[in-house]
Amino acid sequence: MAERSKGMEELRSGFHQQLDLLRQSLTTLIASVVDAIPRATGALLGGDLEGADYLIQFDDEIDARSIEIEEQCYQLIALQAPVAGDLRQVVSIVRMVAEVERSADLTVNICKGARRIYGHDLDPKLRGTITKMSEQAQNLFSAALEAFEEDDIAKASAIDDMDNYLDSLQRQFIQAIFESHSAGNIDLQVAIQLAVIARFYERIGDHAVNIGERVRYMVTGWLPEHKGAARYRRANPQDDTDGVPVIQMNRDVV
Repeated sequence: MAERSKGMEELRSGFHQQLDLLRQSLTTLIASVVDAIPRATGALLGGDLEGADYLIQFDDEIDARSIEIEEQCYQLIALQAPVAGDLRQVVSIVRMVAEVERSADLTVNICKGARRIYGHDLDPKLRGTITKMSEQAQNLFSAALEAFEEDDIAKASAIDDMDNYLDSLQRQFIQAIFESHSAGNIDLQVAIQLAVIARFYERIGDHAVNIGERVRYMVTGWLPEHKGAARYRRANPQDDTDGVPVIQMNRDVV
């Protein structure tokens, strides 16, 4: 019995060591996006085609690292069969990797947008709002990184409120685009590209919010979606608890 107990302890110790390595890998991945956001903005505002190309090429590495983390998570689940809080951590890491990878794609899209508007001057109001959107998107991802590293529920919860400011900046930017186009400062195609780029920043913020929600789930086991699920079950008591409708069978049918 003593040997069996020792073996189980070693197994669990090995699991937590692997889990720590996964967390470190995800932390590095999130930090890559935190760094990429201002670099993409610099390429956009500075007309830096070389910098834009570097970030576009770097996305292949982000994709490879994302896949590696996911595969390690699946192996950990298959070989260690974690339960409760340990399982939540592994599942949350899988979900967060997808959010980070997509955010990296969005920084690439900003760089591609920089290529499309290369050579067109932007007025100071547009440039200033782009800078603010970039800074707030980076703040959101930095907060998501810190919340994950520290298992900080309060910081994770605050990310949603921080995102409201980024949404407001996007709306201001769209208005500024209309004004600049009406004044003849930018042509229609540039205006469209800028509106799309603003959406990229806004979506980066949304992904940071999702990471924050996953941190909360990882620590507490609760997600905002649980409220909606509870309302649905109250409104549809005939449904099973897993959300799949119960099929009433006709007992007379053979």
